[in-house]
Amino acid sequence: MRTDDPLAVLRFAVAAYEAGLAVALVTLIAVRGGSARPPGAQMAVREDGLWCGVVSGGCVEAAAAHEALAAIAEGRDREVIYGQGSPWMDIVLPCGGGITLAIHPLRSLQPLQAVLSAIARRERATLRYARAGQTLTCLHGERQTGPKDAAFDIAFRPCPRLVMFGRTVAIDVTARIARAAGFEVEISDGARPADAQSQIDRDTAVILLYHDLLQEAPLLRAALDASPFYIGALGSYRTHQQRVAMLRQQGYDDGQIARIKAPVGIFPKARDATSLALSILADIAAARQETG
Repeated sequence: MRTDDPLAVLRFAVAAYEAGLAVALVTLIAVRGGSARPPGAQMAVREDGLWCGVVSGGCVEAAAAHEALAAIAEGRDREVIYGQGSPWMDIVLPCGGGITLAIHPLRSLQPLQAVLSAIARRERATLRYARAGQTLTCLHGERQTGPKDAAFDIAFRPCPRLVMFGRTVAIDVTARIARAAGFEVEISDGARPADAQSQIDRDTAVILLYHDLLQEAPLLRAALDASPFYIGALGSYRTHQQRVAMLRQQGYDDGQIARIKAPVGIFPKARDATSLALSILADIAAARQETG
């Protein structure tokens, strides 16, 4: 199964192991030049040859699966290089670069299960692969994907949550597209701002689609007092200046107010529901990538 969802790869590996099948985790640990996937990309390979995930643009997955099966048979980890610097001249990456893959036959589910449990609680977690010891460990807290001393860290974070408030037709359209893109979606009429704040964490984007600043105000304050990675609000530039003045009167400083994207989205003057939804989600996706 080709997917770039890192959690789907871990779930596939866990399900295979629990079914009594040997499975290997393949991790992209180094990139030279260009690459279709970033370091930390993974695939899981079962002993029967079925696999899940992608570590390139589709050009090395079959070869990587073959190497994973050999690692499972030997019961030992291995590293392979494709593209630039590889001993296999028949496997050339279209991007012209090179990649190094670490292949680890799973010996325990505990590290993967610990990561998945943390993500289910909407907490961040990291798989640390110790190349010398051929071990996986789950670490909790904030870390970056990449080499760490003699190990390699693969950071995981909860799926993005989209919390939307308002009563416009664009909400339903945005929700459908967001769910198709893998977002967790919550829609509210904003009747209880305190409850709204409890839904917001650092992996949440908050969208306010009101045409009335007074209706919007308590929910906007709830968002500003929380830690979402994105806050977007409907309205023109003129409306936003009124919003800014109101927030200053309520004690918010310019740094806090600058967190609000208004008018929301990347398309100027998007008015129909579909264009507005695409505009909003594209902006959220860009913000999500920047926050890491």
